[in-house]
Amino acid sequence: MALLRNVNTKAKADKNSGFGTNANSYGGRFVNKDGTPNIEKRGMHLLRRISWYHTMIDMPNWKFMLILFAFYIVINFIFALIYYAIGIQHLDGIAQSQSVLTQFGQAYFFSAQTFTTVGYGHISPTGFLTSALSAAEALIGLLSFAIATGLFFGRFSKPTAFLKFSHNALIAPYEDKKGLMIRLVPFKNTNFTDAKAKVTLGMSVEENGKMTNKFYNLELELDRVNALSLSWTLVHPITENSPLYNFTEEDFKKIHGEFLVFITTFDDLFSNTVAARTSYTFNEIIYGAKFKTMYNRSKDGSKTILHLDLLNKFDPYTF
Repeated sequence: MALLRNVNTKAKADKNSGFGTNANSYGGRFVNKDGTPNIEKRGMHLLRRISWYHTMIDMPNWKFMLILFAFYIVINFIFALIYYAIGIQHLDGIAQSQSVLTQFGQAYFFSAQTFTTVGYGHISPTGFLTSALSAAEALIGLLSFAIATGLFFGRFSKPTAFLKFSHNALIAPYEDKKGLMIRLVPFKNTNFTDAKAKVTLGMSVEENGKMTNKFYNLELELDRVNALSLSWTLVHPITENSPLYNFTEEDFKKIHGEFLVFITTFDDLFSNTVAARTSYTFNEIIYGAKFKTMYNRSKDGSKTILHLDLLNKFDPYTF
């Protein structure tokens, strides 16, 4: 079959990729652009298969803050409803002559003061039920803020690889041949050392009459650098031993394939090894292009300027 002939038979398939070989069981890409597995887990209750701690740690900052504020507003609204149901007369300091909306508003702010254990004192609970409710609310507030503090600390202290990958991978000229090129760059004021890279090619090919996932570890020109302070272009030379050796521009359009990129490096700030992942499907490959240089010497010659906005910039090239 044409799909099978395009794969170089000299290339040795990787049987330890961690991905299944049955192509009919897979949908979409193997790994999302942000490095997360493209997997939806089912067959178990949501509370059993979701780690809320990991979810809160990994979600975007705006969503994390929105959830905290929403929780704070909603829980105080619920307690205000309960206080109002018990009776406003059991909250000493709220005038009975005030409107219902004003009374409820004061009950809400009494709840907020109790929840945060601020307790300004101009409103106080009277009676057993109201006192018991305010005591329970104060305890819930203390526990809630302890959890929120732990989540804040976890988010700020989580070792993170502040690396950005180019949006596209390129098939570019390399020496007297072609090469697959993927670019990445550190984008924060961190110091990365001992960086290691691994690129795996996954393809769906027809073999013995059925579609099969094949994985190949791609040999890189340089798979390790001592210091990662500038941009790093991963280069896979397309030689006779490469599974891409017979590939043309049309093959990248017709065949379902994906490049899986794995980076590990040591971060001096966290004093820990961090990892970053991404992937490029064949339709994210630009055939015939060269990355633009991302850095240059400053005008006074005292330092090197790294232009982060050039990460995805490339020039067309005709083979």
